Amino acid sequence: KSTQRTHRWAERSLKAATSKTQGLFGICQGGMYKDLREESAKVIGSMDFAGCAVGGLSVGEPKDLMYEMLEVSTKFLPENKARYLMGVGTPDHLIEGVRRGIDMFDCVFPTRVARNGMAMVSPKTQASGRLVMKNAAYIEDFTPLESDCDCYACKNKFSRAYIRHLIRAEEIFGLRLLTLHNLRYLQRFMYKMRESILADSFNEFR
Repeated sequence: KSTQRTHRWAERSLKAATSKTQGLFGICQGGMYKDLREESAKVIGSMDFAGCAVGGLSVGEPKDLMYEMLEVSTKFLPENKARYLMGVGTPDHLIEGVRRGIDMFDCVFPTRVARNGMAMVSPKTQASGRLVMKNAAYIEDFTPLESDCDCYACKNKFSRAYIRHLIRAEEIFGLRLLTLHNLRYLQRFMYKMRESILADSFNEFR
C-alpha cells in the first residue's frame, strides 16, 4: 500500500508541477522487497520525470541488503536519466552507489560529524579516514587538517591545534571550519571518482 501511495503521489506531483526550469525527480521505493523495488523502479521510470531517485535505503539496514536493493532498483531505471540515491554520503556508500549506476547523492553525514568535532580525511592521512579534533593528540599539532586539501580551513592554514582549541572552547567557528573541510573533502572525492571512470580505472580507485 505504501509503494502504491508513492506512485500516486508521483502522478499528482507531475500534474501539479509548474516550473519549467526545475528538474522534478520521481522517487522509487519498495522497502526491502525485491518485487516491490522492481515494480516501483519500472513505474517511476516510466513517468516523465527529469530524473529518478531511490528512497528508503540507508535507514539502518545491513550494507549488503542496502546494496542488493539498490541493484534491483537501478536495474530497472532508465539509463538516460540522472539517478539519485537519497540520504547516502559516506565514502564507502558513494563508491558502491556509483558502482551500481548512481549519479547523485545527498546526506547530512559531513555536516553532522563536523558538529561533533570530526574531520574527514584520506586514509593516507589517517588510516581510519577521520580526525577526532577533541583528542589531546592535536594540542600541539600545527599542521592543517590535510596537507593537499584546498578547502578554506586548510588553504588558510588553520592548524589542527587551533581547530581543536575552537572545538574545546565551543566556538562555532571551529564547527564551520570542519563543515567546510568535510564538504570539500567529499567534493574532491567525487571529482577523483569521476576521473577514474573517464580513465577506465574505477575498479582500481574502488
